[in-house]
Amino acid sequence: MSILHVHRFGPAAGPLVLALHGLTGHGKRWAALAEEYLPDIRVIAPDLRGHGRSSSLPPWDFERIVADLVDLLAAEAEEPALIVGHSFGAATAVHLAHRHPELVRGLVLLDPAIALDPVRLDEIAHNTLAHPDYANIDDARGDKLASAWADVAPALLDAELNEHLIATGDGRVGWRMSLPAITSYWGQLARDFVLPPADLPTVLVQAMKVRPPFVTPEFRSALTARLGERLTVREFDCDHMVAQSMPAETAALVRAALG
Repeated sequence: MSILHVHRFGPAAGPLVLALHGLTGHGKRWAALAEEYLPDIRVIAPDLRGHGRSSSLPPWDFERIVADLVDLLAAEAEEPALIVGHSFGAATAVHLAHRHPELVRGLVLLDPAIALDPVRLDEIAHNTLAHPDYANIDDARGDKLASAWADVAPALLDAELNEHLIATGDGRVGWRMSLPAITSYWGQLARDFVLPPADLPTVLVQAMKVRPPFVTPEFRSALTARLGERLTVREFDCDHMVAQSMPAETAALVRAALG
């Protein structure tokens, strides 16, 4: 049985975009961007380990996720892929490029969450464990609207709820994910950042409504120093869900990165 459940969009051949979702998310979250704005582009979007319909088996760290993606790319791609990552997925993309530059033609990093404050992450992890599910769908919707989805189109939020909510017992609902894995991954975001190769074309998008920012000044400065003219920085006037809030702008960056 395959470790990763993979969502596929667009043609079966052509240059490959590997799209990586954020923590607590799933690969189908890329569907609207791929189908409505990049229908001619080959996109594969796995549910990362511990998320969605993929395996939840440990270990739960960047090294294991990168190894999963190396296996996936070996099966799917004959040439290096463009990696588009959001939040935790963007951090994973950087680790993939750092360890296996031969597999990556470029990076599009959408509000990457990397090398964050351990105190902040400890609070988030404990809150996740204390409130693992919801009384009903309306409560889940309200939580999303209060935590970065307020500027996302209602239809996309409906799709998120339909795909990602499952029954947890006693009439309650929760996200389709492994709580042990998610708890471990919050800790991974406290690790020191790594950087991509100095010659790798990279796009960094910072969501300017996120406070405090996930894109730390230290990471942004280090990326700039490392990549120089190979780095393109964009500041989007949106909350954290960049691809859902500003899909046309995100798609334009992907097309430009593909050349």
